[in-house]
Amino acid sequence: MPITQFVLKVHSRCDLACDHCYVYEHADTGWRSRPRVVPEAVLARVAERIGEHAAAHGLTVVRVVLHGGEPLLAGPTVFRRTVELLRAALPEVCELDLRVHTNGIRLDAAYCELFDKLGVRVGISLDGDRAANDRHRRFANGRSSHPQVLRAVGLLREPRFRHLYGGLLCTVDVANDPVAVYRALAELEPPAVDFLLPHATWEHPPERPPGAGAVPYADWLLTVHERWEADGRPFAVRTFDSVHRTLSGLPGLSEALGLEPVDLVVLETDGTYEQADSLKTAYDGAPATGMDVFRHSLDEVAGHPGMAARQSGLEGLSAQCRACPVVRSCGGGLYAHRYREGSFDHPSVYCADLRALVDGLAARAGAVRRPAAPPLDLAGPGLTDEQLDELAMGLGGAETVRALARSQLALTRTMLAAVHGSSGVARSEAWELLAELDAVEPAAVDAVFAHPYVRAWAARRLSGDPGAGLGTLAELAAAAAVRAGRGDGVVVPVRDGVLHLPTLGRLVLGGGAREALVTGGRTAWTARTEGGAVAGPGDARWQPLRRIGRGIALEDVDPQRGVHRWPVEERLAGAEYRRWAGDFREAADLLDRDLPEYAVGLWEGLTTVTPLQRRSDGHDVSSAARQAFGAVAIARPRGAETLALLLVHEFQHVKLGAVLDREELYDRGDTRLFEAFGLTPRPIGSLFQAVYAHLAVTAFWGARARGGRGEQARSKFRHWRTLTDEAVDLLADSGALTPLGKRFADGARASVDPWLRSIEG
Repeated sequence: MPITQFVLKVHSRCDLACDHCYVYEHADTGWRSRPRVVPEAVLARVAERIGEHAAAHGLTVVRVVLHGGEPLLAGPTVFRRTVELLRAALPEVCELDLRVHTNGIRLDAAYCELFDKLGVRVGISLDGDRAANDRHRRFANGRSSHPQVLRAVGLLREPRFRHLYGGLLCTVDVANDPVAVYRALAELEPPAVDFLLPHATWEHPPERPPGAGAVPYADWLLTVHERWEADGRPFAVRTFDSVHRTLSGLPGLSEALGLEPVDLVVLETDGTYEQADSLKTAYDGAPATGMDVFRHSLDEVAGHPGMAARQSGLEGLSAQCRACPVVRSCGGGLYAHRYREGSFDHPSVYCADLRALVDGLAARAGAVRRPAAPPLDLAGPGLTDEQLDELAMGLGGAETVRALARSQLALTRTMLAAVHGSSGVARSEAWELLAELDAVEPAAVDAVFAHPYVRAWAARRLSGDPGAGLGTLAELAAAAAVRAGRGDGVVVPVRDGVLHLPTLGRLVLGGGAREALVTGGRTAWTARTEGGAVAGPGDARWQPLRRIGRGIALEDVDPQRGVHRWPVEERLAGAEYRRWAGDFREAADLLDRDLPEYAVGLWEGLTTVTPLQRRSDGHDVSSAARQAFGAVAIARPRGAETLALLLVHEFQHVKLGAVLDREELYDRGDTRLFEAFGLTPRPIGSLFQAVYAHLAVTAFWGARARGGRGEQARSKFRHWRTLTDEAVDLLADSGALTPLGKRFADGARASVDPWLRSIEG
């Protein structure tokens, strides 16, 4: 497995004396013998090693975190040279994602201006309010660091530097009031907060104050979660988001949670390769590999036994962990926290807390056991007034889009139940397995049912399309069984030599096979054909569903994906996939920076991008399908700016389609045609869709214009502002809107009016 994440130590000392620091205050003492500042020769060799590794493995992005000690002690010259060397060494198709993690003491406007030029985002360590922060994060003389850190965060909150603000890192101390800590962090408007359990092992267990209960760390985090949920999840929290994702069958976001392989290596100031820094808490020398950038490649490091142990998923855990019902969410906890008596083959020292945390979050998320077979009531919990008002303005935050996604999943389940009920099959083994899995592994079933093209197939089947065969139910059951990892056997059809597992990929078997028996778990499943041939995920004929960033799938294998009005691309070659991934990463960063009010909902609801074939005339092509919530289809444009625009444009159609599945916004019997945006006259429903999509288009160009992106951006903003203004009036005066539809028209007007007074009037 290639390495894509690197922690590069540019300075090996610190200007604080935090008593919970794993570098200086725990078992490892390697820092004492290393250079304070990383030498130029080491930087050059580091860049060369990362560049050759990226080229050899076709990486489209690598993430480098500039770290320490305290990295800002290295000085601006080191940062400039580091970035120059890294960018020069990476292949042209590989993007460099740069972060710096600092205590904030030395962060000033000059550093922020430098990081702006270099494209470096900034994360800051802060443990809460002054009382909480000063419990551990002090200068050597005991003086508080809190005022300096607040000053640093204040700089990042300024409009000129806001795009650099990567988030806050908070180490949990159960002696601190969780609500006070949460409020102190929330007041700083971070884009994300990472709550970390203090590093500990069975040899040196964490503090558990008397009277704090059996699971004080879980209780502390669940208290924060309750406040965070009540506030509408105002920022991302990696711990909570990771558990929510794993409960839905998705990969986690943290090395400390979930079963995803760890692909991270640390590069020290002397050029030595080390494993994760957290291992410094186990014993002296625990993270060492015995390798360095002058003598060893990154492929050699990836093969180190310690690295392999952190990449082995479920198989690498203790027997107790493997038998635990929440193992797919907790992942056994952080590797370092499992250390005991010379071995890491133990549960985490936080085992009880992790179990209580996962169970608590699952209960709050409504991850209840429910049968798949009965239709669900679509009139269940709907959107709140606040969420409807948010959507009416063209927006939609994370919780609002999650509500739409829940509604869409319920609709998909109802349609699948209807497919089964109308199939005329007295007994369907595939359906019975889905019902059984849904009772014991609901997250695995939800992960498959939520794939956009599952509902697209169900809609085709219910409409009587003869091409929508019932064999897809077996594919869904097999994919859910593989995700659940129970070893259930499912007979799956092989169509035109291809076996497809929705959300996972396809196996190109060829030959005359008509079906195959699929058994096993996600990393070790097999498909056995009638003739006895066996294949699986390690086979060269396996084409996995690939991702392009933000956990979003690039769907070029699903046979149901042809529901868009433009022809889809077939399986992309590696070079084209890498171009997609690079362009997407750039487009995503652009949206985060320039259009965050739309981006937050986009990243919550967009799960799939389907490549379309380019038009011969060179015009950009994109589409969204009403029966495929979460997917947009795009022919890769020539530029990340256009890709960003198409993503946000098409996702507007996705959101409005989900609203229309629940709510009536206009008179569907109105046959009049309306002319807007210079397009051919269209019915009221199409006018509504056009207005809604162009709210995002206009906002996009307005943000680009305000960001100083040139006269072209200003011209496009003025153009779309005028057309959208006219179209909103046409929609509002149409006489075809329901009361809720009028509310949406009012929301659109509330978005448009400020634009009429901005950017040169």
